[in-house]
Amino acid sequence: MLGTGNAAVTRCYNTCFVLKAGKTALLVDGGGGNGILSRLEESGTGLDEIHDIYLTHVHTDHILGAVWVVRMISQAMKSVKYEGQLNVYGHRKVLDALDGICRLTLSPKQLQPFGELIFFREVSDGEEIAVGDIRLTCFDIMSEKEKQFGFRATLPGGKTLVCLGDEPYDERNSRHVCGADLLMCEAFCLYRDRDVFKPYEKHHSTALEAGAVAAQCNVRNLLLYHTEDRTLAERKAAYSAEAAVNFKGGVFVPDDLEVIEL
Repeated sequence: MLGTGNAAVTRCYNTCFVLKAGKTALLVDGGGGNGILSRLEESGTGLDEIHDIYLTHVHTDHILGAVWVVRMISQAMKSVKYEGQLNVYGHRKVLDALDGICRLTLSPKQLQPFGELIFFREVSDGEEIAVGDIRLTCFDIMSEKEKQFGFRATLPGGKTLVCLGDEPYDERNSRHVCGADLLMCEAFCLYRDRDVFKPYEKHHSTALEAGAVAAQCNVRNLLLYHTEDRTLAERKAAYSAEAAVNFKGGVFVPDDLEVIEL
């Protein structure tokens, strides 16, 4: 987990992570700025390891960090410090947004690899793609706020991980979610703090409701992220306890840079 916080956090980084399997390192979202570069460095993940990026949606706390990753990889390509190509996956709106920001902010030299070594690859709802050693089934999370795609990843050995993006579960995606070994689900705050952080106004949910989803979908483990950052000292214990009211499987509430093994 490179970051675990929601859009407005200042005490941790925005939610993004690297999914590693075999020789593959898939970066999922980029957070909201060049803090992604230090997070990658601190995690021991070199830019030369990243050949695939998956973007869930266009919100600033997910896409702006990807601009920095694309910029730095482009520069590394020019100086022969990066071998191979970079693939960026997402639905059409998020790819167009990233491409537009890059073309407005990067230099002509940094844009030169676009279409030659840097490729924006559109995915569709229900599409299955191979990303190195990982197989992804991409799906529309049915957001009413912003078009957003999650995915179900099948890792070498057959274990499965589902990323719901940063909005609540929609039952229309049950076939993609149910039975997963790990469900990654947003929990904007604790249910007890709902009047303070007002998750429902922002199309988010609480740890209590995330636990109910995990139980409903019969997943084995639940990982909570995209949280507020005012309760970091007690977040791990408090969120785990609240999710466990409804869910009896394993619960992870990671800090930034924490590694979760399947």
